[in-house]
Amino acid sequence: MEYIDVSEIAKKWKVSERSVRNYCQLGRVPGAFTDRGVWMIPYDAVKPGRKQRKGKIPAELIPRLKLEKESGIPGGIYQKVQIEFTYNSNHMAGNILSHDQTRYIYETNTVETKDETVNVDDIVETVNHFRCIDLVVDQAGYALSEAFIKQLHYVLKCGTSDSRKPWFAVGDYKRIDNEAGGMATTRPAEVSGEMKSLISSYNTSKDKKLLDIIEFHCRFEKIHPFQDCNGRIGRLIMFKECLRNNITPFFIEDDLKVFYYKGLKEWKYDRTYLMDTVYTSQDRFKAYMDYFGIKCTK
Repeated sequence: MEYIDVSEIAKKWKVSERSVRNYCQLGRVPGAFTDRGVWMIPYDAVKPGRKQRKGKIPAELIPRLKLEKESGIPGGIYQKVQIEFTYNSNHMAGNILSHDQTRYIYETNTVETKDETVNVDDIVETVNHFRCIDLVVDQAGYALSEAFIKQLHYVLKCGTSDSRKPWFAVGDYKRIDNEAGGMATTRPAEVSGEMKSLISSYNTSKDKKLLDIIEFHCRFEKIHPFQDCNGRIGRLIMFKECLRNNITPFFIEDDLKVFYYKGLKEWKYDRTYLMDTVYTSQDRFKAYMDYFGIKCTK
């Protein structure tokens, strides 16, 4: 992942350095972070657009998510997505924080432990997953790319104990062979080529259907490109691609994880199992959209 400083991005965007710093401080530049007090910004970061005028509440999902995110509106669908998506996806990956603890971190930036031991990485990855969702919302309109996928991994793992391990590539593809559910995955030396091929093939089609997104997800998980967090990254990608293609998005809730994992394993032979799980998840998200008065997508 290539990063540049405030002065360079200011020239690129043709704005003042002060404006760039303000964008970063307000969280409007996905993937930007400070290193010893200096803002580091992804080279391919897009200049933030103008904010929605006051008084206009969009009924479409992406504009609503962006409005609530940028305006800090509590209790809406943006907050619902942040808490529910983060809790369920992290919990599937072994994070032991409860739903209430996840919500409390989001709402107050603190965590209540009640005399229990909490892994620091669980807290860091929870906060980082919130940032990943922001990145997904901000980049919803753009085509999928390797740079974006690697950026998701960088944001999710930044500051964790894994990021301090010399063999763990944060924001880059794996260096050591791994398995997924006891099944073999792509060898490290072959990951880059397979990912390029997968993304190129996927982006060839302009009118993507839900089946295309699920097919990409299954192939992505079979490659298992990162040392860790492939499931969470894959589910974030599915959410983004549903937004981009005007398809009702979804996230897999913890009570469906057994069906989800079984569906991934059986995809090559029987697609109905995973698709039924996805349809159930979409129905649940449609209920959120209906509650918040958002137009239903396809």
